[in-house]
Amino acid sequence: MTQVLTVVRNAAESALGETSPAKLPIGDIVAVAATGQAHTDEAVGASIGVWESSVGVFRRHLKNREFSHIVSGWCTFTPDGGEPVELRAGDAVLFPENCEGIWDIREPLRKTYVLF
Repeated sequence: MTQVLTVVRNAAESALGETSPAKLPIGDIVAVAATGQAHTDEAVGASIGVWESSVGVFRRHLKNREFSHIVSGWCTFTPDGGEPVELRAGDAVLFPENCEGIWDIREPLRKTYVLF
């Protein structure tokens, strides 16, 4: 059986799709986000791509596990019931299943992601 790899190329410069406002904003500044190179592989039950958000505060509402590598920018993520975690360019993070919390994007943030 031939294995097919799904690759995100040049994440720092990747073109993104249309922006949309955060679904669960907090406060007056509503962040907008967009994705690029989004691919879903149903056979392995995973999605990958590039995601970028403008400055703002909003709730993370994904139920999936997620691995992300921060390409640029910085933020603080505070998981419900947990301590704030600062994330900056070069950092990688693993969100466990059902991890909800607050994104506080301080500088436009770009990351690659794998949802599984």
